[in-house]
Amino acid sequence: MNVIGIVCEYNPFHLGHLYQLKKVKEMYPHSIIIVVCSSNFTQRGDVSIINKWDKTKIALDYGVDIFIELPFGYATQSSDIFAKGAIEILSHLKIDTLVFGSESNNIQELTNLANIQLNNKEYNNIVKNYLDNGINYPTALSKALSDITNTTINKPNDLLGLSYIKEIIKNDYKITPVTIKRTNDYHSKDINSNIINASLIRKLLIEKNDITNYIPNNTYKYLKLLSLNDFYPYLKYQIINNSNKLNNYQTVDEGIENRIIKNIYKSSNYNELVMNIKTKRYTYNKINRMLLHILTNFTKEEAQSIKIDYIRLLGFTNAGQKYLNSIKKDINIPIITRYKPNISNLLDLEFRANSIYAFVTNNFELIKLEYNSKPIIKN
Repeated sequence: MNVIGIVCEYNPFHLGHLYQLKKVKEMYPHSIIIVVCSSNFTQRGDVSIINKWDKTKIALDYGVDIFIELPFGYATQSSDIFAKGAIEILSHLKIDTLVFGSESNNIQELTNLANIQLNNKEYNNIVKNYLDNGINYPTALSKALSDITNTTINKPNDLLGLSYIKEIIKNDYKITPVTIKRTNDYHSKDINSNIINASLIRKLLIEKNDITNYIPNNTYKYLKLLSLNDFYPYLKYQIINNSNKLNNYQTVDEGIENRIIKNIYKSSNYNELVMNIKTKRYTYNKINRMLLHILTNFTKEEAQSIKIDYIRLLGFTNAGQKYLNSIKKDINIPIITRYKPNISNLLDLEFRANSIYAFVTNNFELIKLEYNSKPIIKN
């Protein structure tokens, strides 16, 4: 029996995710599928239009055996930190295979490139030179690899896949990475099949277009019309109230706090603020993440203190429960199902972020669930 790990955001769960799960079951029949998923905020610094409990229900309905929360402190960071948290959790759960979507679908090439990133000193010098010339970090990584290998890797899933593979190599995890060919580009704005990217689905939803052709039947009822603009009044208060110490927040670096302060007073909404502070050096994702960290009061000092010191179990099937029972004696960090204060800095941060999400969405049941929830069980 194979134990398969998948890292995801499900924002929202769509036909591409369903395709991936079906392919995994074809490739590895009788396997256990463990998903580690961002909760209510995502790696691109965005807000999830499905809360983490509803994501759990959907995933279990469509074939996932164990659904695990990727904590906010890792879920809303750069690809390397995001991957570190996710792969570490999956290694504790004894997966033997990691499956992820890939534009290139060339696992050998991705593995070779990951080894260059880890071991080639020339690569690090080239990256530094690009950064010194004002190139943003993801582009600098891609350009450096291209300079050394004449191979261009600049698609989001391939870049994230490189981060997964690096974590596996660095830690000597006994995990085999396997790719599934992506059927669309994450950034594509074209609709040429029923499988389109999550970003485009969110855009269509906000514009009040019909998206039922692009998501499974069981997804639609959980969707919430929600964007970062809904959080803007709270973000604006945080920025103005803490204007003399914005650089204390995680990922607020290199003086960009001055651009944030300068533009907060003349930006009428979230999107306008982002456009006003955007420079070539900063990707939209990086700006979104730093603003999210300000919103949630996630400081650099706090970021230094977090570590994967628990596994938050949100749901499982009977097969998943049986598997967990078979390995629980070999897991050296606790598996928890609910929030308790002051047992983990990472867990306290997750609760704080979830509370902000609950306030803005006017869904206070989400706070009760943090304290009182039991895992969702799919028979």
